[in-house]
Amino acid sequence: MSTEVIVYVLTALAAVVVVLTRLRLGRGEGGAGRLQMGRTLLNVHTGAGVLALVLWVAFLVGGNDTLGIVALAFWWVVVVAGLLILVRWLPSRGKHASDGKEDSWSEGPGLSILAHVGMLVGVLVFSWAYLTSAV
Repeated sequence: MSTEVIVYVLTALAAVVVVLTRLRLGRGEGGAGRLQMGRTLLNVHTGAGVLALVLWVAFLVGGNDTLGIVALAFWWVVVVAGLLILVRWLPSRGKHASDGKEDSWSEGPGLSILAHVGMLVGVLVFSWAYLTSAV
């Protein structure tokens, strides 16, 4: 499979991660996890994800290097925000700590880990493909 095809598939998967994270955590219930997270982090994840996706697709179609660099910067913001979202699964300590909260999407952090570590790997591939002029 060519590098271009891999990048296109990972681009589609990255879009799915951004959308599903918004759907899962954007309902106002706080989503599953052990810790509550603010809406700002979710908004940064979604906003940067939408901008990254639009700019990245424009770069892939048009080949403008400036768009590629800006899109990669936004992809890295998405990765950092996504990994920070994973923090909500860290165990709470102390005598007033509560147990983790589940939701209908999954039991435990598996889906979030798969999505956001996968996003990290995908953005590493995007960066490598850009730096080596594979796309």
